[in-house]
Parts: sequence; C-alpha cells; structure tokens
Amino acid sequence: MEAISKCLQAPSEPRTTAIIATTVATTVALLSLTRFALWPKKRAIIPGPLATAFPRLSKAEIEKIPYSPDTFPGARDVVTPYGNIRVYEFGPEDGRKVLFIHGISTSCMTLKDIAIPLAEKGCRVMLYDLFGRGFSDAPGDVPYDTRLFITQVLLVLASSPLSWTGDNGFNLIGYSLGGGIAANFTATFPHMVETLILLAPAGLIRPENFGRVSRLIFTSGLVPERLLQWLTKRRLREPIASSVSKKVRKSFSNGSSIPPLESEYKEDYVDVAVQEARDPVDEPSQTAFEHQVIKYVHWALDFHEGFVPAFMSTIRYAPLMDQHDYWRQLAKRKPGTTAVLLGKDDNLIQRHDYAEDALPLLGGQDNVFWRVVPGSHNFPFTHGPDALERIYEFWGMK
Repeated sequence: MEAISKCLQAPSEPRTTAIIATTVATTVALLSLTRFALWPKKRAIIPGPLATAFPRLSKAEIEKIPYSPDTFPGARDVVTPYGNIRVYEFGPEDGRKVLFIHGISTSCMTLKDIAIPLAEKGCRVMLYDLFGRGFSDAPGDVPYDTRLFITQVLLVLASSPLSWTGDNGFNLIGYSLGGGIAANFTATFPHMVETLILLAPAGLIRPENFGRVSRLIFTSGLVPERLLQWLTKRRLREPIASSVSKKVRKSFSNGSSIPPLESEYKEDYVDVAVQEARDPVDEPSQTAFEHQVIKYVHWALDFHEGFVPAFMSTIRYAPLMDQHDYWRQLAKRKPGTTAVLLGKDDNLIQRHDYAEDALPLLGGQDNVFWRVVPGSHNFPFTHGPDALERIYEFWGMK
C-alpha cells in the first residue's frame, strides 16, 4: 500500500513548476517563430529598385530593363513620408494639364501611347508610378486603400513647380485601377478636376465575377502572409493570361459579342493584373510592347521587393469593387465633363455590366461621354490611337 500511495502522490512543487515553465516557454518560442516565419513584421517603407537594385546592376543590365528610368522626359523622385514617388512631367507649361493614373500590376509606361501624343499636341502631361510599382517605393505598414491613393495624387500634384490645384486645375485620366482611383479622387475633390476620363475603370467590378475561393484566400487572413506572397508571385510568373485567354475564347466561342450572363468561368484576383499586360482575345498574337510589359512584370517580381506586398494589399483594400457611393457623386458633375471608354472585348471590365451598373450612377447617356473602343482590357496600349481619337472627340480637339 505504501508503494501505491507514493505513486499516487503529486510531484514535488519545484519539479512541477519547472515542467510548466519549460512547456510555456517552449510553446511561446514556437508560436513566435511560426508567426515571424509566416506573418513577418511589416516595414514602414520598402525601397524601390532605384535604391536597391540599380546600384548592383551593370550599365548593360540597366539598358535591358523593360521599363527604363528615362521612358519619359521630366523625371523626378518625390520624397514623401510614404517613400519616394517616381514622377514625370513634360509638355508646354501653358498647355492643358493632364494627370495620368495607371493600373494595378504595371507602371505608367502602359500609358505612353496616349500621354506622349497629347504632349505633342500641346498638353502639359504628368504621370507617376503608383506606390509599389515602377520606380516608386512601397509603404509597407498601411493599407492600399482609397485614402492612400488619394493622398499620393495630392503629393504628386504638390511636387510640380506649376500650379495644378484650384478650380478646374487639371484633367484626370485613369486606367483600370487608376480609373477607380481617379473616380474616387474626383468625387472627393470635384472642383479640382476639369474633365475626368476613365479607361476600363475599376470600381464597380461585380464581386460575383471573382471566384469564391480567390476571394477567401486573399481577404480572409487565414492563409499566412508569407505563403500567400509566394503563391501570388508564382502565379504572376506563369504565362501571362493563359488561363484568362481560355475563359475568353470559351465565352466568345458561340460567335456572340455578349458574354453569357452566367458562366462557370470566374476570374481570380491575379487576373486583374495579368489582363493589363496581355490581350487574351488576340492570343497568340502579341505586339512588341505587350512583350515589353510582360517582361516588366517579371522584372518587378525579381527586383522590386515591394511589388508583391503592394499588389496584395491593393487587392484587399483598393477601390476595385463596391464604389457606388463615390460614383453617385460623379453624377453631380457638369454634363459633358466625364468620359468612360470601355474595351469591346474586355472580359474584366465588362461593357454590358458597366452599362447596367455604372451608367445610371453617372447620370445616364445625357450626362456622360460613353464610348466602346476596339481591344480588350489593355486597349490603352494595344489600341492607343483609337483611344486617342475618342479623347480628342471628347475634348473637341482636332
């Protein structure tokens, strides 16, 4: 009985305390290491390639970069609390002022076929790289939402030696994500924008057009950040728009220009990016500039540390969907001061969806210059002359 009694006795208090302490310390250490490995601490600013990559590259390597630092004249790097912003400003100082905002996965290079001809026609043009794209730094600890992007626009405007603010201070052209930003900026500061031109604009993409799994992966927070970055980077490295092109060919295989109302084919969030770089409808034909844009995306994956984190935060927080309240404000603008150009074969910003969802919010046909142009989502650089003709028509330029 004595032996049994000893076996049933609780361990001595010092030994129990030591075991508990060791277990707690080990658990905390493992949890901390796991959190650090899968959910890394966010940096305030992730420097762009001008600071990180260029010092390591030879002159010959720099010359091969798909997006050159001298793509446009008038380059400057604007120092801000959010990191440096790459800005280009050129054209006659007394010309019509035009600010461009580009899309989610590229740089402002995609708008050169519109920006350069406008400058040659006498416009004062300004372009810049969104945070985390091109040669701009990436804020690492703030959400890439409307507040950040509108703040960036104001920082860019303030960086000019010329006055771009005040009543009817400038004209604003936004493409894709840039269209969503431009719409929200104009709704917030309506007096500043003389005319607003939206090229295949985000903002009212129907949530159901994205697969549920894709939405869950990017927005739930269940997938560890480092793993999601790896998956996103790998997806962007795949042949651009290969899956998208299959969806488009299937949707249009019946010879109709109207995609089916209900389709088993859903975009994923990365398709928002890849459709900017490649026209899936025209596969396998590609222009030389499409190849250049594709190479830029791959270059950014290798040499811009902030590119993938910025892309992921943009997917989560940027004005891609559900921006109806901002768009309603645009209906208050003077008739004939807002234009929307949509690609005939755009499978992302679908013209039939936008005619149903966006046009009424903007005040209808009598209030808005509404045109459909040839091309897919990337028509600003695959069908630049067609887009330019509509812009000239809108502005009454010859």
